[in-house]
Order: sequence, then C-alpha cells, then structure tokens
Amino acid sequence: MIYSMTAFSRVEIKGDWGNAVWEIRSVNQRFLETYFRLPEQFRGIEPVLRERFRKQLNRGKVECNLRFNANAANKSDLTLNKTLAIQLIQHANWINEQTLNSQVNPVEIMRMPGVMEAPEADMSAIQTELLAAFDTALIDFIAARASEGENLKAMIEQRLEAISVEADKVQSRMPEVIEWQRKRIIDKFTDAKIELDTGRVEQELVLLAQKMDVAEELDRLNSHVSETKKILNKGGAQGRRLDFMMQEFNREANTLGSKSINSDITASAVELKVLIEQMREQIANIE
Repeated sequence: MIYSMTAFSRVEIKGDWGNAVWEIRSVNQRFLETYFRLPEQFRGIEPVLRERFRKQLNRGKVECNLRFNANAANKSDLTLNKTLAIQLIQHANWINEQTLNSQVNPVEIMRMPGVMEAPEADMSAIQTELLAAFDTALIDFIAARASEGENLKAMIEQRLEAISVEADKVQSRMPEVIEWQRKRIIDKFTDAKIELDTGRVEQELVLLAQKMDVAEELDRLNSHVSETKKILNKGGAQGRRLDFMMQEFNREANTLGSKSINSDITASAVELKVLIEQMREQIANIE
C-alpha cells in the first residue's frame, strides 16, 4: 500500500483524573522529523512516543500534541508543612530585624516551595492510559495516510495511462510525419528547379529519418510506465523511487520534443511534460 505523508488524527480520552486529547498531523518532508508538545508532567514519555513513530513511519514532518486537563473535583486538599513554615518565618523575622523592614507577609511564606503540598495523583496509571490512547491515535493516523495514499496512487495511474495514450499517438503518426517530411524536401528542390540525384536524396532522407526516429524514446516511456505501476503496486515507502522515475520520464519527454519537426508530435511532447509534472507534484506527498 502507498502512504501519503499528509494526514491528521485526533483522539480524546476521559478518566477519573480528567480528560486528554491527542492530535497528530504531518506534512511532506525528505526525512522523518517528529515534534512534540506535551505538558511538563508528561515530558518523560517523549522518547517512547518518538520510538513508536520511528517504527511505523519512514518520512514526513510529524507534529504530536497532547492537551491534558486534570479533574478539579478529584484534587486533594492542600496540606501545610508547618515545620518548614515556622522555620521560614523565623529566618524571615531575623532578616527583618537586621534590615528594619516590615514584618513577613504570610502569603509569601505560603508560596515558598514545599510549604503548601498536595498528594500527587497516580501518574503511572495516567501515563498508561495516555499511551493506550496515543496508540489509537497512531493507528487512525496511519489509516488516514493510507487512505490519502490510495487517492494519490489512483491519480498517478490515470496520468500513466494518459502517457501511454500519447506515446501510442506519436508512434502511429511517425510514418505519416516521415513521408510528409520527404515530400516537403522534394517539393522544395522541385520549386527551386534543382536537378535531383535520386540516390543522394534517398541517403539524406534516410539520415533525416534516423535523426527523427523516436522509437527508442517511446519504448523507454512505455517501460517507465510499466516500472512505475510495479512500484505503486509493491507499496511501502516508495516516494524516493517514484521521484527518480519522474526524472527518467522527463528525460525521454525532452528528447522526444527535441526531435520533433511536426506540430502534432510537439503537442504530444508538451502534453507528456504536463502529465509528468502533475505526477511529480503528487509524488512529493508520498512517503
């Protein structure tokens, strides 16, 4: 299966501890790059998330966001560390006596680290639930990449069929083009009232036909079409290989255009380049 590098997934989870939302989105990128936005208390799971992405993805710029809202109703009552508070007050009063400042503000004492305490929730259990929800979001994310990849594959296959049609059109027109060029040359000599050396004219026409011969280019175009279809059907991370095939397509289309002496062949060469460019734009999004 072909996968797109552009996708989005969102999963919400609820528990006694509150609720959380995972969001994963990605765009095309030459390599795999992962970025995380996690609440501070869950920064420790970032390496785990990064490894799970690495095992499932090959390319793309991936952004992963976790929004966490604790349940206020389940928060435990605050407790006062009286021993620490008394020590802080004593020290603060001593400083006041030395500096002749006003007495200590109780609020400032309560703000000191460790003075006011609240029992921590079972973070291990919450992390387990969050990771399970992340796995669900990742599955949805990969499914979205696969769905978009199938759409890209269908569009590319349509262009490949159109390339085959243009190649067949050029092939069928070549005998007529060569004959048209032969008659055109003879008519020019006749109009100029130049006596023709039949053998010499035939030699020149053979050389011209060889220069105009695009059979090799057409064969390679058809070969590239077959190879690209094989790559698409093989599936997996094929973006780089497909991009290389587009370079090969362009090479043959350029050669075909340079050999053209007929407007119909030129039109086909231009159409080929348009189709190739359309495929290249779609392939830029394939993993």
